[in-house]
Amino acid sequence: MTDDTPRVGIPERLARRMSMPEQHEYLRSRLSRRRVLSGGAAAAGASALAVAAPAAAQASPAPPTSPALLASSVTAKVDGSLVAPFGRHLAFGADPKTQMRISWQVPFAVKRPYLRVGLKPWELGRKVPAEVRALHTPPLSRKLPAVDQYYLHAGLDGLRPGTTYYYGVGHDGFDPASPERLATVGSFRTAPAVPEKFVFTAFGDQGVSYHALANDQLILGQNPSFHLHAGDICYADSSGQGKESDTYDARVWDQFLAQTESVAARVPWMVTTGNHDMEAWYSPNGYGGQSARFSLPDNGPDPVNAPGVYSFTYGNVGVVALDANDVSYEIPANKGYTGGAQTAWLDRRLGELRARPEIDFVVVFFHHCAYSTSTHASDGGVRDAWVPLFAKHQVDLVINGHNHVYERTDAILNGAVGRPVPVGASTDPRRDGIVYVTAGGAGKDLYGFGLGVKDSYEGNVHDHDHIVTFHWTKLRLPDPDTVEWSRVRYTGFSFLAVEAEAGARPVLRVSALAETGERIDHFEVRRG
Repeated sequence: MTDDTPRVGIPERLARRMSMPEQHEYLRSRLSRRRVLSGGAAAAGASALAVAAPAAAQASPAPPTSPALLASSVTAKVDGSLVAPFGRHLAFGADPKTQMRISWQVPFAVKRPYLRVGLKPWELGRKVPAEVRALHTPPLSRKLPAVDQYYLHAGLDGLRPGTTYYYGVGHDGFDPASPERLATVGSFRTAPAVPEKFVFTAFGDQGVSYHALANDQLILGQNPSFHLHAGDICYADSSGQGKESDTYDARVWDQFLAQTESVAARVPWMVTTGNHDMEAWYSPNGYGGQSARFSLPDNGPDPVNAPGVYSFTYGNVGVVALDANDVSYEIPANKGYTGGAQTAWLDRRLGELRARPEIDFVVVFFHHCAYSTSTHASDGGVRDAWVPLFAKHQVDLVINGHNHVYERTDAILNGAVGRPVPVGASTDPRRDGIVYVTAGGAGKDLYGFGLGVKDSYEGNVHDHDHIVTFHWTKLRLPDPDTVEWSRVRYTGFSFLAVEAEAGARPVLRVSALAETGERIDHFEVRRG
């Protein structure tokens, strides 16, 4: 074993055969055995010391392992005035017109954390106690230390629609309403009471890098009402196989939240889970860490065990977030963990959204690709479980990550091209089928396309009649495909910006922007 081998990890040959709960239990039990052995050695040393110096006080036994996720007050360890909050990030509740969730982090435990909020930055009269969710991560590698992280959350309900609020986060010794702290005050705006034109942005596979930061700054320039993150959020788990043998460094989350704060502190940052977001130390399903860091809408089939599955509406758009780890054939560590509940909920929720007359468009986002020709290609599990439901309910736009490129399909109907959608074209899902977008160029190292397959984007069009690719099968094997639906391809860092407009002829204007700000794709989804 090398120094990079996890101290308490699972050998690769075992991890391949184990589900996420099995891996979680293996890791926890092995760490417990290691502590018992260490405790026995320490006890022997203490006994020898007692013989030599019988008057010496003997230490009490170490407490049992504390839960990975806590939800209680924590005791201050340093002067609160010296502890600056960071990593602020917003998220809607189930109703964006009246609910907002504010989350942040502190580097040390603090006393009585809270949120202040008001209608003016100098009048933050309302004070809301914050919930503390503390994570402890043991040294999972010989090169990594133990890490303690403190995430704080406050929920606001009963807000006024279409209203700008100002907020500050603090604790004993750090009051954001004091004159010297006013620079830390942030703001957000609730969804309007009636639909109006707005923009939202989206990408996946971000991580921590200069490219990720550049995309964040460009997103701010779009003035989005919210942002969709299609998973593989920060890459603290750099391996992404959902195995205990994965390399995991909890400190990367500190870097990520600090990097993202410039935009997420004012734009609701709506995330779901990718394969790199399964962190098996914290909970059997791998999502204990995500539950500690984010407060997302709790209207999915199981908010505790499937926190990345939820929905919300903003204006004339219904948005559905899914966890494709539940259905993936390619990376099956969490396959089937909801027991079919997520897919049944999806069918119901899409039907409910379609039945609401004020909802013109339904957008679904998740991590693994339904249709892509890049490195990971397409996941047959997603196609088998969800694509028929997207067609049944005439979903208007599907956004994925996973492949670190930008790729956009024609309108797909019954697995084939229902209508070509070149750059600048319009499509109607009721007639043509659904456009699928892979927006995985948020900041992590880029992928590419197959041998001889050229990038093809606005101003640089190189159409291919067909492309040889594959999709993943139930046996976790690649099955070759020859496809005609790959319309736009761009090997570069990028994100989506979508403008939604209601009215007699509602429209989604979808654009893809490179990190340079150059537009690389645009098309319209129309109804009516």
